Amino acid sequence: MTVAIRPDSPLRAPVLALLQRHLDLMWASSPPESVHALDPEGLATPDIDFFTLAEGGALLGMGAIKRIDGTHAEIKSMHVVAEARGRGLAQRMLDHLIAHARAKGYARLSLETGVQDAFAAARALYARAGFTECGPIPGYAADPNSVFMTRAL
Repeated sequence: MTVAIRPDSPLRAPVLALLQRHLDLMWASSPPESVHALDPEGLATPDIDFFTLAEGGALLGMGAIKRIDGTHAEIKSMHVVAEARGRGLAQRMLDHLIAHARAKGYARLSLETGVQDAFAAARALYARAGFTECGPIPGYAADPNSVFMTRAL
């Protein structure tokens, strides 16, 4: 089957279940004060471009780009369901988000992820894509449970 990434709404009923899986994982993997994942309403704002990844009718992943300013954006809520991991889908979503950020004219793309083992694969994915660790990005404070990463586009 063909895998497709398309703009979507985080408020659409089928997306809510996928987003809830992501939020459950974030709350289970990080201390409460260090969970920075946005809820559906937080992702449904004009400064966020939200995408889903589907194969056939099955939603397998999501990702979003949040505008920080005219030249800088942040990756938010990137997630691939556990049963679809290991197929390169996270790389496809990340490539899509990077290309989308470039097309929107951003010069820099940054993100926050966790330090816990549950986030090791994500940190490795971002590092392979050219992201390097940095200090807190706009909107965040230093947090011992967070890793901040950035790359020029």
